[in-house]
Amino acid sequence: MPVAPTYPGVYIEELPSGVQTITGVATSIAAFIGWAPQGPTDHAQLVLSWPDYSRQFGGLDSRSYLGYAVYDFFANGGQQTYIIRLVDSTSGATTQAAAATVALSGSGGSTLVVNAVNAGIWGNNYGILIKNLSAGRFQLQVADITNPSTPVIVESWQNLSMSATDPNYVQAVINGNSNFITVTASGTNPPSDSTGTPPAPSPLTKGLDGNVLAPGKTTGAFENALTATGAGFNFLERVDLFNLLCVPGEGDPTTLSTLEGFCHDHRAMLIIDSQSSDTFSSLQTAGGPNSALTAGDNAANAAFYFPWINAPDPQLNNAIRAFPPCGFIAGIYARIDGTRGVWKAPAGTEANLTAVTGAAIQLTDEENGFLNPTAVNCIRNFNVYGTVVWGARTCQGNDQIGSQWKYVPVRRMALYIEESLFRALKWVVFEPNDEPLWASIRLNVGAFMQNLFRLGAFQGKTPSDAYFVKCDKETTTQNDINLGIVNIVVGFAPLKPAEFVILQIQQMAGQIAT
Repeated sequence: MPVAPTYPGVYIEELPSGVQTITGVATSIAAFIGWAPQGPTDHAQLVLSWPDYSRQFGGLDSRSYLGYAVYDFFANGGQQTYIIRLVDSTSGATTQAAAATVALSGSGGSTLVVNAVNAGIWGNNYGILIKNLSAGRFQLQVADITNPSTPVIVESWQNLSMSATDPNYVQAVINGNSNFITVTASGTNPPSDSTGTPPAPSPLTKGLDGNVLAPGKTTGAFENALTATGAGFNFLERVDLFNLLCVPGEGDPTTLSTLEGFCHDHRAMLIIDSQSSDTFSSLQTAGGPNSALTAGDNAANAAFYFPWINAPDPQLNNAIRAFPPCGFIAGIYARIDGTRGVWKAPAGTEANLTAVTGAAIQLTDEENGFLNPTAVNCIRNFNVYGTVVWGARTCQGNDQIGSQWKYVPVRRMALYIEESLFRALKWVVFEPNDEPLWASIRLNVGAFMQNLFRLGAFQGKTPSDAYFVKCDKETTTQNDINLGIVNIVVGFAPLKPAEFVILQIQQMAGQIAT
């Protein structure tokens, strides 16, 4: 702030430099949606590793592809993902998912109702132990009763009270803090001690999985849960940032078109699985992905992969099964982003898949050559490199469309720049709209683009060949200023993948002596 001189002497005043460092956003935070046997159903849950997923959502379950896709994501290089668990909310005695519950009685009509923290039969594997302490307080323990003869304590809560005015009120202490239960207290007296020698846990019961929602198996119910207002994929509205969206096995064109639009609005990419029934012949007849997935601007934010991938299934004694590719592909995106950058195509010999036995359908070069121009990204088996991703086109990548967003790395690079600048230029709002502001914008955005140029993200030998940043009286007119608008124009020369490598070989004619 300005110095107010009051005495003769030297004053120090620190001046702002105008530098607002722009940091690039993450590029490979995934979101997976599907059915799981346990886990939260009211929000998108951040998961940072496969053990983290197993603990919260129950690990692999052969009834759903979700767990396998998440495992494949982490096995192939993924690091962060959000999980949205879908359950069937349709009314019915056995079709609706339900949380396990038990009611514990106390003297004077007091009751403590304990519910599993979320729906599913998993809650039936737990029970509650109560021990009364002095002064109306009690201890509550959660026990794993998978083996009823040897219960294992997994949580213990001490000095609880049934009084809502007590700092250790049971509802305030447990709800939102327990990984296993929620409680509802009625009355002021603690529940009675658990009986038996040693005391036996009171089991939670009536937990139900309901219908297992899976694409193609519960058609309609799955899509309803996936697209429900305020639920399903809409939980991602409350997530700060995600870049990749996967719905393992989903093939309904209408639903996928909706997801394409959602990804377009959120600067993310939708990874679309081919169907297990798809063959080269069926895609050849259809001319690639369904036209509903390739039409319009939204298709630039999606990519279609074929075929499914064979891998061992630990749930079936490592028998080989075919799995949808989206989990593997999302992991490859993350791995290539980390080692090479978002501007590198997530395909080629570096994009070899881990924990697989091969593509479910062996494609020839000729078959690949027919599908590639129709925006089908093929997964191929090569003797030396193993199973690799051998395509990098968006759903707008059909040669007949001629889109500027033909290639996945070009589209993702643009999304990366857009999201990074969108977040980093918030400081511009409400600043005086004149040349000092424009100069500061040019300085900061230019520094960001120059750093990308140095990393090899753009075409061109010089910065002027690779990018430009324009913000001045030409982009922002007096009328714009009057309307409170500042216009910033950023251009870049994207790197495009070398899909076709052509070698020209010629014999040298023997030299004729003269």
